[in-house]
Amino acid sequence: MIKVGDSLPATILMEFVEVEGNGCSIGPNAVDVAKASAGKTIALFALPGAFTPTCSAKHVPGYLEKFSELKAAGVDEIWCVSINDAYVMGAWGRDLKTGGKIRMLGDGNAEFSVATGLTVDRTSVVMGLRSRRYSMLVKDGKVATLNIEASGKFEVSDAATLLAQAKA
Repeated sequence: MIKVGDSLPATILMEFVEVEGNGCSIGPNAVDVAKASAGKTIALFALPGAFTPTCSAKHVPGYLEKFSELKAAGVDEIWCVSINDAYVMGAWGRDLKTGGKIRMLGDGNAEFSVATGLTVDRTSVVMGLRSRRYSMLVKDGKVATLNIEASGKFEVSDAATLLAQAKA
């Protein structure tokens, strides 16, 4: 299992981009985790699934609410990671109005989540392999803080907790 001081897994996440940038950027784009996190402070939070109750009603909205405070505390980017494809993450981001604030990153093959060791088997409730709920402050690609939720809980991976850690 990933721990404080470890580097983020050298994997690829996928991001659905709706606004044209350089080249043909609309659609799913690969995000090389190592390159995208290099030299940055990232507030990364992961959750079991897009459009699920706690994730949609509390987890993502909390990071939207604390966006300005996190930026003021030195956070360059906020990443939301889930074992969903880029299209689902893009649609969920549109629904929650995360544009320009939270990067909604799909881990469709669960490579990032498996590499962190932070997965949970939900096949008994027909949800397959899912990410555990957690948050981490990442500095230059390395885990600076890590907050892993107990099963079924939402107590330590919230934006307020990560904000306090970013300010420390």
